[in-house]
Amino acid sequence: MASRYSFRIMLRPEPEGGYTVIVPSLPGCITYGKTVDEAVSMAEDAIRAYLESMKKHGEEIVDDSMTLESVLNLEYA
Repeated sequence: MASRYSFRIMLRPEPEGGYTVIVPSLPGCITYGKTVDEAVSMAEDAIRAYLESMKKHGEEIVDDSMTLESVLNLEYA
């Protein structure tokens, strides 16, 4: 039976083009795509592989479904 999880991803534009994708709740889960759509697709593949490894090693899967998120903007001199 399949389970449903939610993971926050961060897409960072790279100077040479494309996007690096970071999955904050899965340490070391980082990938890249040339476009936003490709980066999101690559993130999905990376997350699936990461979860498969966690399952194989008997690790508990904790997702971002209960995570609260905010952005703090500040001025700093």
